[in-house]
Amino acid sequence: MGNWLVVPKGTSLARRTRARGAAQYVRMSRELQRYSIANQIAAIAAYAETNTLTIVRTYRDEGRSGLRIKGRPGLIELIEDVQSGRADFYHILVYDVSRWGRFQDVDESAYYEFLCKRNGVQVEYCAEIFKNDGTFVSGIAKSLKRGMAAEWSRELSVKVHAGHCRVASLGYRVGAPVGYGLRRLMVDESEHPKALLAKGQFKALQSDRVRLQHGSAEEAAVIREIFDQFVNCRQSYSDISRQLNDAGIANHNGRPWTDGMIPTILGNENYIGKTVYNRTSRRLGQKLVKNPDNAWVRGAAAIEPIVDQGIFARAQKLLAERRVEIPEEEMLLRLRLTLRRRGKLNSHIINTTLGLNHVSSYVKHFGSLRKAYALIGYVSPRDCDWIDTRDFWAAEQSRHATELAASLRTELGLQADLVPDGIGLDVGGARVVSFLVARRLAHRGKDHAAQWKAYRRQISSGLLAVMRLDAANREIEDYVLLPAPLRSGRYVWLSSDSLRRRQGALYEEKGALFGAIKATLAKTNRAAPTSSVPSKERSKSGRPKAKGFGGRRSRCGDTKPLR
Repeated sequence: MGNWLVVPKGTSLARRTRARGAAQYVRMSRELQRYSIANQIAAIAAYAETNTLTIVRTYRDEGRSGLRIKGRPGLIELIEDVQSGRADFYHILVYDVSRWGRFQDVDESAYYEFLCKRNGVQVEYCAEIFKNDGTFVSGIAKSLKRGMAAEWSRELSVKVHAGHCRVASLGYRVGAPVGYGLRRLMVDESEHPKALLAKGQFKALQSDRVRLQHGSAEEAAVIREIFDQFVNCRQSYSDISRQLNDAGIANHNGRPWTDGMIPTILGNENYIGKTVYNRTSRRLGQKLVKNPDNAWVRGAAAIEPIVDQGIFARAQKLLAERRVEIPEEEMLLRLRLTLRRRGKLNSHIINTTLGLNHVSSYVKHFGSLRKAYALIGYVSPRDCDWIDTRDFWAAEQSRHATELAASLRTELGLQADLVPDGIGLDVGGARVVSFLVARRLAHRGKDHAAQWKAYRRQISSGLLAVMRLDAANREIEDYVLLPAPLRSGRYVWLSSDSLRRRQGALYEEKGALFGAIKATLAKTNRAAPTSSVPSKERSKSGRPKAKGFGGRRSRCGDTKPLR
């Protein structure tokens, strides 16, 4: 009798192949070396071989915290593929429970696993001693592991915060970048200077510390002039920032000054020789909160004062007088009266009406302008769908940036790092590309060309990769790549005419866009950052030299630029 191949009824070779397919999810934040991506992949590969599984897809989040799903494009894409039916696998292999996430609410971790299970995809933890098979013992062990993963983050947060407070009380710099006219000096445990730290750089050794140091003499003169203009001449924030920009003086980021930067300078105790830590806190990725004054940690005599104590105290008194606290009921009453007089409400009306708080104040108190409108019974005629989908498109920007970073490492050997907000890439500390989303504006008439608007933020260097949306602002229609040197501004406006004028290139597919970006970076190997500030005479520190502002004292009440 010959050999016969017996195939049971209803058997599908493609389905059987898919049943043995698996995706691996790997994640690493700043933790132990044993949690490196390479080690996780090796352990998962050994588990797959033992269980006769084939890894067909990899999702990764490098340098991403596991406290929440936001900012984790790899896990977001994995969940989307499973829910949409695009997944070509039935198993998800994860190193252990903590790599899936250190969610502070263990139910959130269970929820994402349940979404996979509901769509027929099993999550398996390769390095855990229990098998995730849904049994009673497995459920208890998994719940304990999730709680332990969350508690580990909580304990570490308390220890790190206590250590930071101790270091700050000794006069060392801890935390965010320094302000205008200041530098960060890294010193060893014997207080010997080692190097000045540039923006984005951190100390390498735990025994090293960071001291504050003065910038250039020109910057110190500008700081004193800001205090003098505010205290003695009673100039407004707008007047001071306008004079600085007219004099061609850039801020510490190399960009023009804004009104909001002036009170930050005036309230900075670094200029009277003190370091201040714990003014705000964001515990375990939660909402940023302002701490009371008694919780602040001050380090005295940390740096030689730039501003006299007396003029600084007078500035604080004037700042306090400008802050008027209005109860929320009164804020809504004034908003209702303005609506009755004007017949409508928007950001411009609110900001220009005397007696009304700024828009940002309403957002802070009520969560959003729409919520404040709802409390007074007003419905804005504005289409708010774009606002509701903002988080979705932010995740899409981060996903594009992550995919491009992986491609640059693989094909060009460039170490491309995601910027903190996840929408761009840095190479060697310089921004090389940023992803923007441009929503399509409604047609004003049948003869008008289509127009798109993208929020540029404060990006002033690198390529701009703009995702243009369709007429409904639901899907990506095409891509536009714009060169680095663009006129400064908060928004980028795109149309057929502006595309030609700005020498932009249009691409129908994401792959073509990535190819153009890689070709550009291959030629330059590094995009040089450019400043949107007009070129002026620069000091030895590389910053624009003050011509007049800070060079000589102005007459109080003179609002003309000091030149």
